[in-house]
This record gives sequence, structure tokens and C-alpha cells, in this order.
Amino acid sequence: MSLPFYYLRSAQKNQQHPAMKNYLNVFAIAIASTLSVSAFAQVGTTNKKESQIKFTVVKEAKATSVKDQCHTSTCWIFSTESFLESEFMRMGKGEVNLSEMWLVRAGYIEKAIRYMRMMGHTNFGPGGEPIDVINLSAKYGIVPESVYPDMPQGETKVKNGEMDEVLKAVLDAQLKLMDGKLSPSWLTAYTACVDAYLGAEVKTFKVDGKSYTPQTYAAFLGFKPEDYIPITSFTHHPFWQTFALEIPDNWAWSPYYNVPLGDMTSIINNATLNGYTVAWGAEVSEPYFSYKNGMAVVPQKDWENLSTDEKDSLWLVPTKDKMITDTLRQQAFDNLSTQDDHGMQITGQAKDQSGKKYFIIKNSWGAKNELGGYFYASEAYIQYKTTSILVHKSAIPPAIAAKMGIKL
Repeated sequence: MSLPFYYLRSAQKNQQHPAMKNYLNVFAIAIASTLSVSAFAQVGTTNKKESQIKFTVVKEAKATSVKDQCHTSTCWIFSTESFLESEFMRMGKGEVNLSEMWLVRAGYIEKAIRYMRMMGHTNFGPGGEPIDVINLSAKYGIVPESVYPDMPQGETKVKNGEMDEVLKAVLDAQLKLMDGKLSPSWLTAYTACVDAYLGAEVKTFKVDGKSYTPQTYAAFLGFKPEDYIPITSFTHHPFWQTFALEIPDNWAWSPYYNVPLGDMTSIINNATLNGYTVAWGAEVSEPYFSYKNGMAVVPQKDWENLSTDEKDSLWLVPTKDKMITDTLRQQAFDNLSTQDDHGMQITGQAKDQSGKKYFIIKNSWGAKNELGGYFYASEAYIQYKTTSILVHKSAIPPAIAAKMGIKL
């Protein structure tokens, strides 16, 4: 989950991508943050004005306002911190606004250590996974955005491109090893560079007049890293075991629980029907994903076999989706048509007038589309294009949790 919202790979893969042309103009975070916690429920029952599709919300959990990751490739942090913000509301801690850049800082320190140990032969970049947010929060704690802002002073949009390039150049220069070993001050020098862009480490701060450290604030919010479970579903590894998911942004080689497609679907359904949300990693470069049109579906025919009218109708009238199987998922993963493009948050379920099931998705591209920054993804799209999910362990059906070896 590393591509910025304007997705260069999407442009290369499909020059006619219907959503691609509409990502280039960015809303500032200040605009997106004016939306209320229940913004999605307020925008109506269809995906766009001219659509005949009528959605009924089945269940929707609370979520904080839509943010805009702007010119960064940190969707994994934006989406997972949004997931955690929903978790804290679910646990009765009220609405909080967590600092994304606090974990960008932590992630770049941990990535640098691994990069140097591997002598540069591993992925170093802005991407990451939802489980990284959990692990980094466990080590570095949690900080509110008011204490560690997402934008440097004087900036109106989040942008990390220059920093990304500079940090890698610093590490590569240090790896030249002029005397055959690293300088003992390499990490200090590197961290100073990170801090110059993002800000220095926060040791203590106050919230509502009470002093905290990042670790004690995480404890105050009820954060327990062991409660959050990363899950995937692929047949090239045995089910009911864990494996390090082979995607570039799994830079920490974190293990994922591998379950059959039907069980992963059951986990998402159980979570969203019982007041939980889901951190969702998926492919979003398909032409039948359209943030502009507020929908993602999987047409029964392959895209290249659809007429222009059939393509247009996907966003205007109820249609049937392709049946997704474990085999179909695996083929798409193996041929690289399913990649780890983007991190988002599943906040609930809906259905259209034909009874077709959709999941309600909160994005981090600002509030630009007609759904205020949300969209509907059909169950088939979730099944087909998911690379991984992250859920609270209590959201997993007990019978499935038992097969996974997870104690609830």
C-alpha cells in the first residue's frame, strides 16, 4: 500500500481508467476535516446524482472525518489510524484525531535500520501495511495530530516526496562504507534528517490538561496491539497457517493468517454487522473501480468484452457481479493484476434494490466525490481484489478464530 492517490501504475495499466482523470486536483485536509463523524450517512442513498442504483445501509460503524493523504504514499497509515480512531470510539474513548506523521517518522527509522542490515537489498520507501501501524504504535506509542501535525508549518497539504528521495540518498551514501564499517553516528545523522522534515521526537504532551507520553496515551486509549489480527487468503500457502505475505510493502516481513476466501468473507461480514470496522488493503487500478462514480464492482464479462453502454451502466443501474473463487483470486495475484495498491477502511454494509451486497468504504483522498470521500465496493470486488485485512480479534467468528488458533 504505497501508491499516492493519483496512482501512476493505474495510468500505465489503463489509460482510460475512469477514476484516474479525477484524482489530480487535491482538496486540502482542512476542507476534508470539516465533515462530521457520520458524513457518509448524510450524503444520500445513491452513488451519484444520475444513478438509478438505490442503496440501503444495513449497518455502519462510527468513523472520524475523511482526511486527504495528498502527495504522500502513506495510505496504510491514514487508513489504519482511521480504523483505530473507530476502534477507540467503539471502546468508549470518544473521537480522537491521531497523528499520521508520528508513525511516518517511526516507520522511517525502523525501515532504515532494516535497510542498513540488509545492505540496501530490501524495500525502502513510503509504503507499508496495516499491521505496521499496530507494531509501530506498540513500540513508539500514539500521539494526537494536535501534538505532532501532519503538515509542517507553512504548508497547506501533506507532501513527502522530497523527503522520500533525500532519506534514501542519505542511507545509500552511508552504505558506501569508506573504512569497511558504518559510522557509529549513522542513525543519529539519519534521524536528524527525518526530524528536519517531520519534527523531532515527542516525549511528553498534554491532552485536556493531563500529561502523557506516547506510550501512556496509547494505554489511556485502551490500545492493545495483540488484539489486532492481519489476515489474507491465498492458495500458494497452506490455509490455517501464517506466512509472510509476498508484497513489496510488507517491508517488515510480517506474518499473516491465511484462511480460505469464504472464511475471510465471513470475517468481514461478521465485523461490519457487529459494530467493528476493517482495515482493508486492495488493488484499485482496475477500470471497474471508480472513486469518481462511488463504486467498485466486478462485471460478469471481462472489461475488454464490455460495450461502452455496458461499461457506463455499471455506475447507473444494478448489475450482477462475477462469482469469485479461491482459484480466481490466486490467478490474479500470481499474474500481478491484483497488487497491494491502496489502504482503506471498511465501515459498514449496504445493499441495492436488487439485494446485491456492498461494503461501505472510507477513503483518504479528501471529500471530492459525491459520497463525501466514501464509496461502495461490492462483495465480489472485496473478495477478488483484497490483498489483506486487519481486524480486532473479537470481530472474528468464534469457529474461525478457533481454527486460526486465536483465543477470544
